[in-house]
Amino acid sequence: MATTDKASTRDRLLDTAAELFYREGVSLGVETLCRSAGVSKRSMYQLFAGKDEVLAASLARRLPEYGERLALGPQEEAGSPRERILHVFDRLEKASAEPAYLGCPYLAALVELKAPEHPASVVARGAKEWLLGFFRTQAEEGAARDPELLARQLMLVFDGASARAGAGIETLDGLTTTTVTALLDASGTR
Repeated sequence: MATTDKASTRDRLLDTAAELFYREGVSLGVETLCRSAGVSKRSMYQLFAGKDEVLAASLARRLPEYGERLALGPQEEAGSPRERILHVFDRLEKASAEPAYLGCPYLAALVELKAPEHPASVVARGAKEWLLGFFRTQAEEGAARDPELLARQLMLVFDGASARAGAGIETLDGLTTTTVTALLDASGTR
């Protein structure tokens, strides 16, 4: 019974942390986090060394969903590398149209924290490296002239579009897919 209680307390804390840190930012206080999760500070400190560790764990917990939300499902993997890249940006455009969209949570954490050694920065950088690797692999498979450069350009479009849409200053409808199509054409990606 105690294991289940600990697991549910941990889950509740991480679910609440993911939502609040995304919506309110990483400067959110421990008291607010615990109160919102219905968890005592004592319980939080029994599960985690501190807020930094909660933030890192909440970001790490979202990684599979992040990958699934952006990348292709098994039935769609048969498409060309070009189609797989465009699919990511189509998903970004759709996500950015949702009222609760505030940008990429990993980019937001990196920008807010500014400390590369922070546990949450390490997780966030890992998420960004995963996406860069995905783009690089697709660029290589699609015979891009310079796969590394194309992957970096795609990250720039992705992060810039995420930030602008998350800040509410840009609507992405068709914008990123058009931009990425131009980059894919210029790089010779099939």
